[in-house]
Amino acid sequence: MTYDITAIRAQFPALKAGSAHFDGPGGTQTPLPVIEAVSDALANPLANRGHLTAGERNAEALVQSARQAMADLLGADPAGIVFGRSATALIYDFSRTLAKTWSPGDEVVVSRLDHDSNIRPWVQAAEAAGATVRWADFDPATGELTPDDISAQLGDRTRLVAVTAASNLIGTRPDIPEISRRVHAAGALLHVDGVHYAAHAHVDIRRLGADFFVCSPYKFLGPHLGVLAGSPGLLETLTPDKLLPSTNAVPERFEFGTLPYEFLAGTRAAVDFLATLDPGAEGSRRERLASSFAALDEHEATLRGRIDEGLAALDPLTIHSRAADRTPTVLLTIDGHDTTDAYRYLAGRGVDAPSGSFYAVEASRRLGLGDTGGLRIGLAPYTSTEDVDRLLEALSDFLRTPAPRG
Repeated sequence: MTYDITAIRAQFPALKAGSAHFDGPGGTQTPLPVIEAVSDALANPLANRGHLTAGERNAEALVQSARQAMADLLGADPAGIVFGRSATALIYDFSRTLAKTWSPGDEVVVSRLDHDSNIRPWVQAAEAAGATVRWADFDPATGELTPDDISAQLGDRTRLVAVTAASNLIGTRPDIPEISRRVHAAGALLHVDGVHYAAHAHVDIRRLGADFFVCSPYKFLGPHLGVLAGSPGLLETLTPDKLLPSTNAVPERFEFGTLPYEFLAGTRAAVDFLATLDPGAEGSRRERLASSFAALDEHEATLRGRIDEGLAALDPLTIHSRAADRTPTVLLTIDGHDTTDAYRYLAGRGVDAPSGSFYAVEASRRLGLGDTGGLRIGLAPYTSTEDVDRLLEALSDFLRTPAPRG
């Protein structure tokens, strides 16, 4: 494996502005091939999907190629790839559809580790159906959410479990395959939020055992939209509300209105770009993605070690990302300082590391941080050693500034 960070960074025009980006968990910067793919799609004839005119054929080709690209990325069936406006919108859509099959006394399990988009839609859908919501907790001291934590909430009436594959706040990666085994043994479905996970891991939804898996291409170098993957057979059993003349075919029955063809072109290009992170990788796109994510993991692990070592030397920081298996994402708070002030200071130094709870409000509260959260440091494929050193230097300088009085 090789990882040429200089060559990779050269593909990101936004990096010319000079900032060191640690805001990847909220959305990554965009490489040239993705920008060009979006532009090319708009520069060529486009129409509603079909097979007669050039515009119709182009639209059809963009949809099918994007489905195949996402299937290759996730280890899924392209016939089970659903596109939507965002991961949040897709989860709301599917929560309402699944809730049609629930009755009073049925149970839905959600986790306090999750982003609110994988909590509130299920809670609200359960309430509308008269179902009971059960909460799986995580250990705030370790950041761990274990299969036992999920098992404790399972019962004969459990219909669905919603859990994250990686916390967008503290990076924790629960043991999803084992959770899946226990959920399915209880006769329930498993909905996995993979938005943060898919940016850092070679996804295999079959190995994970997810019945539904959602992600967002803009978290892994692509455009702003959402993707849900499920088995075509399972999707066939679900009946969403839709327009009368719209197709009932799967997966199109879940895609409301005309798809954003240019963003689908960008999504395909993002997957293709990810497959080049290891320039020596060979084989199918899926195989090249495996090699590239292995190279990315090695690169990010090295940088994460450098960050962890640097932060350990700084007082008075509290690190809340403590799980044994986690993404290269660090949440910290600073004794005597508001992390919003640190965010502003770092931004003034050209280091982008935002502060907040990032919609993981239940996790932030469980950590004792209220709705305020902390300073989040996240890595992306273009993060360099120089970026890390700039971050640590700027944070060290901030800690030497007097804390505000009062």
